[in-house]
Amino acid sequence: MNSHYKHLLKRIRRIISARKLDAMLITSPQNRRYLSGFSAEDMGMQESAGALLVTRNEQILLTDGRYEIQARDEAPGWQVRIYKKGIASLLGSLADEISLGTVGYEPACMTCATRKRLEKVLSDTEFVEIPPRIEEMRAIKHDYEVEIIRRAIAVAEDVFNVIWESLEPGCTEREVAWEITRLLGEKSEGPSFPPIVASGPNAALPHAVPSDRVINAGETVIIDMGAVVDGYCSDMTRTIIPGGDASEQIKNVYMTVKNAQAVAQDAIRAGISGREADGFARQVIQKAGYGKHFVHSLGHGVGLAVHETPSLSPRARKTLKAGMIVTVEPGIYLENVCGVRLENMGLVREDHLEVLSSDRWYYEFT
Repeated sequence: MNSHYKHLLKRIRRIISARKLDAMLITSPQNRRYLSGFSAEDMGMQESAGALLVTRNEQILLTDGRYEIQARDEAPGWQVRIYKKGIASLLGSLADEISLGTVGYEPACMTCATRKRLEKVLSDTEFVEIPPRIEEMRAIKHDYEVEIIRRAIAVAEDVFNVIWESLEPGCTEREVAWEITRLLGEKSEGPSFPPIVASGPNAALPHAVPSDRVINAGETVIIDMGAVVDGYCSDMTRTIIPGGDASEQIKNVYMTVKNAQAVAQDAIRAGISGREADGFARQVIQKAGYGKHFVHSLGHGVGLAVHETPSLSPRARKTLKAGMIVTVEPGIYLENVCGVRLENMGLVREDHLEVLSSDRWYYEFT
């Protein structure tokens, strides 16, 4: 086990000690990978690739036979224990070897059915909900994580540039989305989420699903996409106006969003709250008369998950810290008319936000 993972385990054991636990059971796939290097993906809520059990003295990777070789290769320093009848059954056996009187678990990453099975098998164990401390650890990126995310951003931008140069009126949203997915599959581990391609009135839906709608000249086309590289995600959005000039209304909406993003990016730094960060962009949009049409938060953290801590929203009171990677993505959505969203990723520094995304693919309207 390298020194990085040893350091992370020390931090987990400090949590175990501080909360007077015997062990922590880690079922989040992102947290599992972050702490051990084991990269297998869950196939849904009911089909886990495994879990981590960390005690004061031992670290055990629980998985099934499909992943045994991968687990041993990717997680040196972890005891790999294979279950045949599920995690609950194996933990019941381990209770004969290890003290499991009080076990912390991740409530957001465990189904009620799984907890019931665990409580039935481990009837003498007290299960205690633990706060998202590992997610808070993940929010501060190490240098190697930043470099991987830079690569994920570069891949997404390479793919977007192909779309930028080829998108013409007459193609459908679904055709563009499939091409994005194909190119991301060639250049990376794949998309970090299903791409959004939303044109015309569909662009007024922030999370529109690509349809067979034909893209027309002069309307807005929101493209939201990202790549996965070595498990880490990127996330970018640009708004394209293909094949012709836009209306004055669309130009005004676009420039308002662009200005709101620039103002926020200039103001974000360590020490401000997520609520304050959101407010910098929201004030610009409100002043322009579009306040009620900015219907989502300004941004979120990105890492092993495409949406993670921290949040940049009107409700986010936690302070941003140096080393966090966040999105800055203001948007305006006019029902049955258009939508505009522009999204960059940035690295929070002590005195500024280092914008990691390229400044290409923006329009300049006067």
